[in-house]
Amino acid sequence: MPTEQPAPEPGPESVKTPRAAPVPYAPEDTPPGQDGHDPAEAPFLGLLAAGAAAEEYERPVLRARAGGASAGRLAALERAKLRALRVRAELEDRRRREAELSALYATAHDLAGLRDLDAVLRAIVRRARSLLGTEVAYLTLHDPSAGDTSMRVTDGSVSARFQQLRLGMGEGLGGLVAQTARPYVTDSYFHDERFRHTRTIDSGVQDEGLVAILGVPLMLGSGVIGVLFAADRRERVFEHGQIALLAAHAAHAAVAIDTANLLDGTRKTLTELEAANEIIRDRSAVIERASDVHDRLTELVLRGGGVQDVAGAVAEVLAGEVEFTEPGAAPAEALDRSRADGHAVRDGADWVAAVGAGGEVLGALVLRGHPALDPVDQRTLERAAMVTSLLLLARRTAGEAEQRVRGELLDDLLNAADRDPRLLRERAARVGADLDAPHVVLAARTDAPGGGDDDAHSHGADRRRLWSAASHLAATRRGLAAIRDGGAVLLLPLDPGGDPAHAARETAARLGAALHLPVTVGASAPVPAPAARPAAVADAYAEAGRCREALSVLGRAGQGAAAADFGFLGLLLADTRDVHGFVRRTLGAVTEYDARRGTELLRTLGAYFACGMSPARTKEALHVHVNTVAQRLDRVSRLLGPDWQTPARALEIQLALRLHQLSSAVVGDTGA
Repeated sequence: MPTEQPAPEPGPESVKTPRAAPVPYAPEDTPPGQDGHDPAEAPFLGLLAAGAAAEEYERPVLRARAGGASAGRLAALERAKLRALRVRAELEDRRRREAELSALYATAHDLAGLRDLDAVLRAIVRRARSLLGTEVAYLTLHDPSAGDTSMRVTDGSVSARFQQLRLGMGEGLGGLVAQTARPYVTDSYFHDERFRHTRTIDSGVQDEGLVAILGVPLMLGSGVIGVLFAADRRERVFEHGQIALLAAHAAHAAVAIDTANLLDGTRKTLTELEAANEIIRDRSAVIERASDVHDRLTELVLRGGGVQDVAGAVAEVLAGEVEFTEPGAAPAEALDRSRADGHAVRDGADWVAAVGAGGEVLGALVLRGHPALDPVDQRTLERAAMVTSLLLLARRTAGEAEQRVRGELLDDLLNAADRDPRLLRERAARVGADLDAPHVVLAARTDAPGGGDDDAHSHGADRRRLWSAASHLAATRRGLAAIRDGGAVLLLPLDPGGDPAHAARETAARLGAALHLPVTVGASAPVPAPAARPAAVADAYAEAGRCREALSVLGRAGQGAAAADFGFLGLLLADTRDVHGFVRRTLGAVTEYDARRGTELLRTLGAYFACGMSPARTKEALHVHVNTVAQRLDRVSRLLGPDWQTPARALEIQLALRLHQLSSAVVGDTGA
């Protein structure tokens, strides 16, 4: 059926007034072109094609005004400018809607492939946080039996109290959302009086540090099954589009939670989104190409691709060589220009797009040998740089998240002796730790001098660096690390027959090298199976802390040691009070020699100290010749070392002799 066309306006030849003269144009006026378009629109069409910023549209008017254009010409330019800005706003709105539709499409696609409820809930919360770019996202589900909603899944949360909150109907912002089945948003939670504050909820929110919160209901039919939240730890205004986007995501989430309707709802949504994407691609070739690039980059991210994979995909699309470079290897001047204006910039025959986030430059994507680049390809390179920055931040965030998981597990071992061993093993397995193997607990601390505010700030920075280095060491050793008592505590595997003192010295050396500061490390006795006996970890940490403090008191800061390194002081430092171990370490060589040879070196040693270390009195006490005493003491020197008569060694040997005598007497009495 032919399309109806608007009737043409009558031209000068169709007007039946031959006596009327046409109105002449002023020399500076611009008459309509032969194609019927106003020539005043020409510069603005170029700006539209180039994707220029809104402020660029003022320049043609300013140039015309500076050139002395007539009022008619300026008015025509103003009208053309307004029309161009409306077109630009429409294009921007379409691009935004395309991005939101693509994000919702990807969300629905992910949820459709999941079957486990917990996996679905985690995916919902992670994607909600990603869609709105918030620091925290969480989800509560309605408990019909209790008549309230309980915290089910969080992403980005660090507070255990917050993660265990329960909200009654009408309590807090979430309770109000659940009660009214309407989205609610606050840019400052503690100053908002629209909902009922409770001490429990406010304490949890304060622990988490949340300020701006957006909550939308999870609806099934006319009923509310839960609430989905996105929140920041600073004041923030959530726009209407963001509220609508999270509400749309919540709608998909509710369908995913309802297992009976999961497949039908998801397929319907995918069909609608696919149809919408087809319409968008048909309307604009530029948007279609950008969407294709976006899909390819999204696919890379979803399948776990890395930075080099993104560079390879963009190189294939742009038919050129694309390389990711570190900040120091990129052209400095081009990198600064790209970072300043947020676009890819030309650098000779190359193009440079800065990769950064939050003012931090993470590197650059460099397209080589491509001096001519159209706006679509330029935008493709810029989008790839944005995806690259997200991948780098995700990698960093994943590392920080793993550090937090390791720290939380070690905190639980130290704080809660009644933890379920099975759950501890499962949590440890997720980070590659084996809590059924022998471990050693290490207490580490930097010994920076105290001072003013600057010293306190520097000391705090040193502690953060110590935590980072300890976490990295624990991850590489398949162990755990946490912040504790102004320092760091590590739980590291101990090889069969391993020496805790060696582990302490090695840890002190590695942490000190990483921080370029002296790090003092105390070690505990081996903990055979931390999962089986969580309480032993706390006792071991106390022992390691005493060893660390002893090193500081003895002026041995920057070293590592275990209780065995302190001689008889180790008996006071160790939790186990291993008397037999101390005697064996001190006198073992002498007692073994006596047992093998049938000699009386130990008896001679006891008499020698009892006689004030006088060989003459010793030979009287033993009823032997003085040369025999000298020969026996010479043998003791070879067994115990030439320094055995120094005051410190002599004190340890005498204490060991006394403990040996007491333990022998106890054994004799028991046998009797």
